[in-house]
Amino acid sequence: MAECSCNGGRAKSVLIYACSGGANVAEAADLAARRLMFEGAGTMFCLAGLGAGIQGMIQTAKDADVNLVIDGCPMDCAKKVFEKAGVANYAYVKVTELGIEKVKGVRCTDELVAKVVAKAKELLATLK
Repeated sequence: MAECSCNGGRAKSVLIYACSGGANVAEAADLAARRLMFEGAGTMFCLAGLGAGIQGMIQTAKDADVNLVIDGCPMDCAKKVFEKAGVANYAYVKVTELGIEKVKGVRCTDELVAKVVAKAKELLATLK
């Protein structure tokens, strides 16, 4: 019998949030989040809304089965937004922890985005 990856008969809700700062690692985080969304891994959601304290958006994050947070660098801005909003149900990927160096004014490559996507998919698979 196949193992069910549902939650009480319904699919898990996965919301994806990304750092969108000015360096290559932020671009990689953002593009990876978009690729994950387009590939059906979840729905990209608004990190700025959480940071702005919009209660409906914070509640949506709290109600999600999984919030995938992708930060670009050690500043941990996206993670700090979640902590400030009081949302604890998140999985976390930091681009610079994947051996990718932060460089301002340089575009990320498709290879770097693919590396972030692969790590995020690996993490999400452990949560099913």
